[in-house]
Amino acid sequence: MLSSHSTASTDSTQHESARDTRLRLWNSVMAVLHFLQGVAMVLLAENVLWPVTRTRYTFNPETQSIYPETVSSVDANLPLLVAGFLFISAFAHTVIATVRYDQYVEYLDRGMNPYRWYEYSVSASLMIVVIGILAGVWDLGTLVGLFGLVAVMNLAGLLMEQRNESTDRTDWTPYWVGVIAGLVPWITIAVTFVGSVTASGGDFPEFVIYIYVSIFVFFNLFALNMVLQYLEVSRWKDYLFGERMYILLSLVAKSALAWQVYFGTLNSPV
Repeated sequence: MLSSHSTASTDSTQHESARDTRLRLWNSVMAVLHFLQGVAMVLLAENVLWPVTRTRYTFNPETQSIYPETVSSVDANLPLLVAGFLFISAFAHTVIATVRYDQYVEYLDRGMNPYRWYEYSVSASLMIVVIGILAGVWDLGTLVGLFGLVAVMNLAGLLMEQRNESTDRTDWTPYWVGVIAGLVPWITIAVTFVGSVTASGGDFPEFVIYIYVSIFVFFNLFALNMVLQYLEVSRWKDYLFGERMYILLSLVAKSALAWQVYFGTLNSPV
């Protein structure tokens, strides 16, 4: 079976050009919606600082041994982190709808959108950092690792589209690399969940659990959208339909995380 990407780039009778769609309007509207929510986070949220720590070796002169010690590193400003991934998306949609629109259309007609993956590699990675901090992952090195793995996951999506642009059979290798990279952060956060719940005797903020479950589902819907594109299921035979789904999923996932965080903690300092 030909991949949907090679089909989209060679069969103009079955797939309309991206230039004939309302994707410029879509991206313009998304830019405004993301930007306004980012501004709302900055203006409405309280100044909630979250501790970020680091681990270092310390020498104990009494026992003449070294041991790991956790020390404070920085205080993360949670409202700014939340606003950050919203502003990143707003900026990306603005660029796509304006100065990069012609290149965007050309890429879509070839069955790919690298701008999407560049943006996700930063915004989605920042989202996982926010979720990790809320769940109790406060170690700076671990948070950097979570950020990096989600970035790799999204860049694997870029490689998936580039690799299969002109192939006769879909090569799923980049996809599975992305799946593995993307699962590790969620496992790491789950381990912290279990440890926190055990240590607190089951007393753990429920809104954090809702965030974990809901955003995990959304992350997997992105992966499902790609699968449906490459398997050419129903309306996903048209790459542009999948592009619209990516745009909608991005808005809903980021909005869901932002407002769950706001109503869970940002409007009531802890």
